[in-house]
Amino acid sequence: MIIGTPEEVAANSEGLDISGATIVNPYTYEKTDAYVDLFVELRKAKGMTPELARETLLKDYAYYGCLMIKAGDADGMVSGACHSTANTLRPCLQIIKTKPGTKLVSTFFLMEVPDCELGENGIFVFGDCGLNQNPNPEELAAIAISSAESFRMLVDKAPRVAMLSHSSKGSAKHADVDKVTEATKIAREMAPDLMLDGELQCDAAIVPSVGKSKAPDSDVAGQANVLIFPDLDAGNIGYKLVQRLAKAEAYGPMCQGIAKPVNDLSRGCSASDIVGVVAITAVQAQNNE
Repeated sequence: MIIGTPEEVAANSEGLDISGATIVNPYTYEKTDAYVDLFVELRKAKGMTPELARETLLKDYAYYGCLMIKAGDADGMVSGACHSTANTLRPCLQIIKTKPGTKLVSTFFLMEVPDCELGENGIFVFGDCGLNQNPNPEELAAIAISSAESFRMLVDKAPRVAMLSHSSKGSAKHADVDKVTEATKIAREMAPDLMLDGELQCDAAIVPSVGKSKAPDSDVAGQANVLIFPDLDAGNIGYKLVQRLAKAEAYGPMCQGIAKPVNDLSRGCSASDIVGVVAITAVQAQNNE
């Protein structure tokens, strides 16, 4: 389903075949009034009124999509081509809420690097590259475990998680290194069966020869397929470098930790990027069932 007026959809799909899609026009759709009522019920403690609810739904389709999911009329949502990450995530956190037991909502990118034998034959999960600015050790550990689960679900292979740093196994001393070391310890306590190691420099994490040299006793070094970045700056820079210089497909930022699949897109995305993220969202929805 595509949410928008016929005029908006036509203007944004010129040259593309969307004949198989169902267009939901919020101004005329038969369930809009029910979504207004649901929005008021969910947010009445925050001062939501029917007038404000209707205005919000007709102005911000991310809210409309989240209410379709909450009402059981949709299984997931893809946004971001015309919205910032914040404007994509805010409505889903207000309406759909987090998955039970989730310690932190975070994001990841599914990266597919062409002609690459590293990782899982060029496939990686990068986390968190889109949401958490400067996670503390507990948050970084939660991101690592969620990212490993996302890799297993989408790739159907065993995740091998590297906690990235500018240091490998104590080669540098700094508070930033200490954070990653502590996060590694916490993640191992939370998921003792997970193949996870750190702190590792990126080359030590993914290049077998470097991994053997810098961390010879590691079961992850040199063969990591899930890369956990220490902060949002590193993650965002890292995925965009790989995307642009290695001509990798970068699907995301995909969200993890929300009760239903809601995924973001870069506003620089292409039509094929949207199709890819929609496909991944469908897999997540099937897994939820």
